[in-house]
Amino acid sequence: MAEPFEHQHVFVTGGSGFLGTSVRAALARRGVTRVTSPTSSEVDLLDRAASTAAIEAARPDVVIHLAARVGGIGANMERPASLYLENLLLGTNVIEAARAAGVAKTVVVGTICSYPKLTPVPFSETSLWNGYPEETNAPYGIAKLAHLVHLQANRAQYGQRGIYLMPTNLYGPGDKFNPAVSHVIPALIRKCVIARDAGDDDVEVWGTGSASREFLFVDDAARGIALAAEHYDGDQPVNLGANRELLIKELVEMIAELTGFQGRIRWNDSRPDGQPRRCVDASRARELFDFEATTDFRDGLRETITWYESNREAAEARGS
Repeated sequence: MAEPFEHQHVFVTGGSGFLGTSVRAALARRGVTRVTSPTSSEVDLLDRAASTAAIEAARPDVVIHLAARVGGIGANMERPASLYLENLLLGTNVIEAARAAGVAKTVVVGTICSYPKLTPVPFSETSLWNGYPEETNAPYGIAKLAHLVHLQANRAQYGQRGIYLMPTNLYGPGDKFNPAVSHVIPALIRKCVIARDAGDDDVEVWGTGSASREFLFVDDAARGIALAAEHYDGDQPVNLGANRELLIKELVEMIAELTGFQGRIRWNDSRPDGQPRRCVDASRARELFDFEATTDFRDGLRETITWYESNREAAEARGS
């Protein structure tokens, strides 16, 4: 019989990152005290041998794979090959290292970018293979989706227990505000704060504002990952979401209001909107491990803005 979850040893990749920091805190709140989380300078997960040695040395009960190379639309367009190959290798190496070490459960966190470009809203996990992802996200999304196939194949052939989770767009304190890699919320917060402080008359925003997104507060996502690590053991992918779809136009107006920027929003429709709509069906997570998001969106935005204004230098320095 397995030890209670709070007594298990958990190995977290990417544990010092945006999501990883929150996941380690969520594990601590669930009473988990044995957590190993090497930094990228300590273990190069792009190296198969280094990945295997690190996990074999730690001998954890659970591996939670969060390490990733990420960015917004700009980064996806500029570095598609790097984002594809590095993300593919990171997950492949960790899954195989966990299998070789006999880890009892492997948790891999994927991405909403894996869904087809024109997926019916809300996105159901059964739609994952019904088309090609939105072009600017496709290399990253397909690399991450390959990890689901890898886990399912290893479960069938070797009996490796692995689960696959797909959080929707994350936001919150600790996010990356470096414009080279930032996603939409930190990018907009940064633009509005800089424009407010400079007294600028307007800010430029990519696209038309007609696309929609769903946003999940990072601490809610971390709680969902911890719950799944403890309670879910199936082979099917699971969405983590907040059941809230928001137009980018509405998001921009809300961020401008909360940051105190009173100028004009100038839409640059020569730049891409990305996927037309995003909102997930999160019912599977609720049914399988009792996860529901609880953070009010405006409250989460306020907390994110406050953190950025208090940590601007560090926030903008964070790379991929």
